[in-house]
Formats: sequence, C-alpha cells, structure tokens
Amino acid sequence: MPTGKVRWYDDDKGFGFLSTDDGEDVFVHASVLPAGVTTLKQGARVEFGVVDGKRGKQALTVVVLDQPASVVKAARKPAEDMAVILEDLIKLMDSSSNQLRRGRYPSDDHCRKMAVVMRAVADDFDV
Repeated sequence: MPTGKVRWYDDDKGFGFLSTDDGEDVFVHASVLPAGVTTLKQGARVEFGVVDGKRGKQALTVVVLDQPASVVKAARKPAEDMAVILEDLIKLMDSSSNQLRRGRYPSDDHCRKMAVVMRAVADDFDV
C-alpha cells in the first residue's frame, strides 16, 4: 500500500486530496475513512489503497499512521503553572459570586481582571 500525507481535506464537503511519497495526487472521499475518523488533518501521514477512478486516482481505504504535531499543544504552559492560574481564577470567581449573592455586581476593575484571566485560561486550554 502506498503512503503519503494529507494535502488538504474539507470536512463540510467530505473530500480532499492526499499526496503520495512519489508526489502524485490522490482523491479521498469521507466514505473511505476508517471507522470513528471523521476528518483528516493537513500533513497527517496516511497509508492507503489506490484505484483508478473516472477522473484519476482515488483512495480506496485509508489508515492514519500519525497526526501532525499540534502547534497549540506545543505552546501550552506547563500543567503546574496552569494549576496556579486556575486557582487564582477560582478565587476571583468566588469573590464575584459572593458579591452577586449580596445583590451587588463586582466593580468594573474586578470584572475586567476576571475577564482577562478567563480569556487567557480559555486560550491555553483550546486544542
């Protein structure tokens, strides 16, 4: 079976193209993806069977060998640092919760701080 990489794949359309190690382009349809796989990430290494279709070569079966490294995951803060940041966020949210229970909104400054920390935490957790 030939191997190659995912050149591009469109989830909405359900198809894309693979590039063989020899440089040939091969059409791939969502119907030939392995069970449980709904998308192919650009750059993923794949192994696939090839048949000649009406418009050129088509992948018959696809096996994902390895996924490309995630840029987001590589740039994440260490887990120990995130634990401290989450604890601080919990303290900020807890103090806001107490003020809301008393019928008062937190100060604008407090709300801004909480929003900044929440956005930073969300960015670090985003996959």
